[in-house]
Amino acid sequence: MKLPCIITLILLSAVSLQAQTSPSAYDKQLADSLGADPYGMKYYVLVILKTGPRPADNKDTVAALFKGHMENIGRLAKSGKLTVAGPMGKNDRNWRGIFILNVSNLEEAQALLKTDPAIAGGLLEADCLRWYGSAALPMYLPYHEKVQEKGF
Repeated sequence: MKLPCIITLILLSAVSLQAQTSPSAYDKQLADSLGADPYGMKYYVLVILKTGPRPADNKDTVAALFKGHMENIGRLAKSGKLTVAGPMGKNDRNWRGIFILNVSNLEEAQALLKTDPAIAGGLLEADCLRWYGSAALPMYLPYHEKVQEKGF
């Protein structure tokens, strides 16, 4: 009597595990609209922003370049080209921040980066790498607006 119960429990567990790992909530229309591959992933460009060659000794120039940098971030986010942006904490690599650009190739990323005054002005420089991540990543921005009390 115990053996059939154990076998039944094992089979139910296997079915339960299969149900948990299969993508039952798959939405083809959403996946297609986000450019997802069959794994729900796609390529982006990860940008590591580093301290640039320009000295940061003129406060007015630095303030103007960073104001333009923040405005450019907003413009790229509104256009859907910038998915993630944020500064780094202090570190010994001179890394200042990251972007994840919603583009699939380095050429388009570099063209977008040329529109950033802090990069064009030499205050920052950018290293670009192709990165494979969830196609749903751009969907987090509307939720950020719901938790952001203050603007920059």
